[in-house]
Parts: sequence; C-alpha cells; structure tokens
Amino acid sequence: MTTAMTESKRIPLHALHAEYGARFGDFAGYEMPIQYQAGLKAEHQHTRERASLFDVSHMGQLRIRALDGRMQTLHEQLEAALPVDFDGWANGLQKYSLLLNDASGIEDDLMLVHLNDGAHAEVRMVVNAGNREHDLQLLRQRCPRLAIEWVDAALIAVQGPTAEAAVAALDPHAAAMRFMQATELHLLGAACFATRSGYTGEDGYEISLPLPQAEAIVRRLLDNPLVELAGLGARDTLRLEAGLPLHGSDIGPGTTPIEAGLSFAIPKSRRAGGVKAGSFPGADTVLRELAEGTRRRLTGLVSHEPVPIRAHAKVMIDDEREVGEVTSGTVSPSLGHPVMLAYVERLALDDAPIRPLHANVRGRRLAVQPTPLPFVPKRYKR
Repeated sequence: MTTAMTESKRIPLHALHAEYGARFGDFAGYEMPIQYQAGLKAEHQHTRERASLFDVSHMGQLRIRALDGRMQTLHEQLEAALPVDFDGWANGLQKYSLLLNDASGIEDDLMLVHLNDGAHAEVRMVVNAGNREHDLQLLRQRCPRLAIEWVDAALIAVQGPTAEAAVAALDPHAAAMRFMQATELHLLGAACFATRSGYTGEDGYEISLPLPQAEAIVRRLLDNPLVELAGLGARDTLRLEAGLPLHGSDIGPGTTPIEAGLSFAIPKSRRAGGVKAGSFPGADTVLRELAEGTRRRLTGLVSHEPVPIRAHAKVMIDDEREVGEVTSGTVSPSLGHPVMLAYVERLALDDAPIRPLHANVRGRRLAVQPTPLPFVPKRYKR
C-alpha cells in the first residue's frame, strides 16, 4: 500500500466494499472503490442495462440556512455568492450551479436543492470531494449571515434503467419522482434525503443515508438481482460518454462557464438585461463572454484509431500548429472507439471540415473529429 493510500480517509462503508472485493485507489484524498472483480467494462455495461450502486460518500453534503431564520436572507446571500435566482424556484427542485472566482474561473460545480415549506427554508448542496474544505471556507466568507454545516451521512447513487424498480421496492414514492426532483424517502424505516439525479447519464437516484442504517440499506439494495456494485472507474467512463465535465479535469479555476459549455447554469435573470443581472463573482467576464463568445470551447472529439487518446494529448492542425488539448479521454465501452473532451480553438473547429484535426500521442498523429455531445444519449426520466 502506498503512502498516499495510507494517508487517505475512508468512507463509512469501506468494510462492505472490501467484503465485495473492491480494488481501492486514492481519489481526492479518500480511499475509494475503483472497481470490483467483474471489472470496469462489466460494471459500465451493467449500469447501461440494469442498475449499479456507486458509493459517492466522499462528496461533501451541506445544509445551509439563514442565521436569522428568514428566507429572504438565505436567498439574498446565496444570490450574491452564486449565479442563481431563487424567484420561482420550486420547493424540492434541484439545480446545477457554479462557484466562481472573480475572474469567472470555476472553483467548483455544485448541486443545490431549494427546500421551502412556507415556514422554513434551507438549501441542500453537494460539492466535489477535492474541494470540500475550500468550498466551505469560501461560502462562509461570502455568506456571513448563513449557517453552513456538513451533513454527516453516507451518499450513494443508484443508476441505470432498473434503478427505479430497485429503489421503489423499498419506498414506492420513488417511482413518482422526476429528474432533478428531491424528496424524503423512507428506506427500511430510515428517513433518507433523495434526488432523482446522478452523474452517469442514466436514470437514477442519489440518496443520503443516515450512518446507523446505511449498511443495512445498501445490503438490501444489493440483495436485488437488478443491482450490483460499481466503482469510480465505471462512473468516469459513463459520465464521459454522457459528455459531463469533471471538475479538476475538464473544468477548474482556469476555465470559465461559457468556454466549458455551461452557460445553461447562468439564469436569464442574471444575464445582461435580466432583472438581477450580474452582481455575482466573475459576472463581468461571464456577461462579456455570453455576448462576444470565447476563443476556445470544450468540445467532443471522436477517433476511430485503435489507440486510446488520454488527457493532456495535444490537438493539432496542419501537422504543426497546436490548437487545443484533451482534458478527458477513454475508449468508450459502449461505442468501442476513443471519445474525448478537449478545449479547442473556435476557429480550428470551424475549419475542421477542410483542415482536419489530429491528436499527438507519443509522436503519432491520430485523426480526431469534432462531434456533438453527448456521445451516448442521456436517459433521464423527465
């Protein structure tokens, strides 16, 4: 075992994963299941055909409330910290948002659920594992009138076309949920906060499990022949096929929402001419890029060469000029050929039909072609 592995934190259900034969690896400071005995490709395919259970307890879960108990305070503070708008945001609806720096770089991408029963309001937030403490510090700095606290719970994702049947077998209310809706499910008598979402492109749920009942709930789900464990390796190939960017690989403090293709996360009301235009960190750059475009953009690339094209491979044009760089790449288990996300100059993309692109892999020129995202269609239940 490496020193890095020895120093890694363990998630609550580590022993269960070891029992099931997990191969562990360090990810964002946590000792995480990367794959099981069946292997990454089998886990990937099982998720596409049935349902897989991913343990994502390394992710940070936050509960956010106003110190004075007022909904207006909660909304105003978060709207000043993030490019969000709570007007018309329905109770129990989850949205994707971004934590930006003053230059509009993406410090993290976030999932937020607005909970408002008329008397009390709070926001539940999920942040990326590698940014947990950074995000908490930055949010507390930007929102001094809010109470921001960790939720001490396990977090699982049940993903795939039979995920609904598997979760609804424990609580039938799960079947009524639609994509990005949140509710409280009762699994084996435990109150569990759940959203119909996930980062695989498949239908499914992310479920926060109280620690005393977490193992029993996971074991019951695994008793279902429709469900098998899958590791972060398959989660990565699934999200890449779905064209979903990964923070730390495809997006980060040096990339902006517009060049990353995430303009959908900027509500119309926060754009130029909107009733709440600007007034969030990085707004000047975001609004300028929305109006003028960007020099480069995150794009999908495919290759039909029998060689994987990984992150950091340079994208070239005319044999010698570098016009981009791959940020994520794999041989797609579903498609059987290499797929990539890459930042590429817009002009090079416009010229690609007549001036073909290629990737430089250890001196080899491998032809790549721009393609619309996602590589594999998403199958959310809307």
